[in-house]
Amino acid sequence: MARLKVAVLISGRGSNLAALIAACAEPAFPAEIALVLSNKAEAKGLERALAAGLKTAVIDHRRRTREDFDLEVEAALKAAGVELICLAGFMRLFSAGFVERWRDRILNIHPSLLPAFKGLHVQEQALAAGVRITGCTVHVVRPEMDAGPIVAQAAVPVLDGDTPDSLAERILAAEHRLYPLALRLFAEGRARVEGDRVVIAGAGAPGPMLLSPAG
Repeated sequence: MARLKVAVLISGRGSNLAALIAACAEPAFPAEIALVLSNKAEAKGLERALAAGLKTAVIDHRRRTREDFDLEVEAALKAAGVELICLAGFMRLFSAGFVERWRDRILNIHPSLLPAFKGLHVQEQALAAGVRITGCTVHVVRPEMDAGPIVAQAAVPVLDGDTPDSLAERILAAEHRLYPLALRLFAEGRARVEGDRVVIAGAGAPGPMLLSPAG
């Protein structure tokens, strides 16, 4: 069976990229990374990709209009035969037109249990709200920021004495488990979008996957 061709888009160190690289290195994993693309030439994640023998591309958003940037990204994706996009610390918002052209084919990971705590400084938001459980979410991208049908979530407890950094570190460990799981669900055809929800075949219930709390 042909493996799903995936592009991973990054802006920084690429720790979730590393988790996806490790997953895709397994012979039985149903997806392969066809392209790693960054909007920053200095992104450390590009070094991870090159070390793994993956094709990379850099398209600097600072030298292009949003529309030109989106078109160049799309051209690179199509040239690599990409079928699904995984945003992994990619710090750019695509235009509504781009998202609609790739509708239901863009995944993103966010360090909270969406719809709670969207945007930036997420751990600070969680600590300020006094929640006892937070976590991370993989969702299908829509034009609005941190919005779209939820594919999978992982719960992470908030501990007494947590700082934004300590909480972020534990959430990141959960992200590294969650993103490969969500990608597998899509690559196997088990996850499909119906309206504003993701239905997962064989999961026992028509809703998102949930990983148990991790310390």
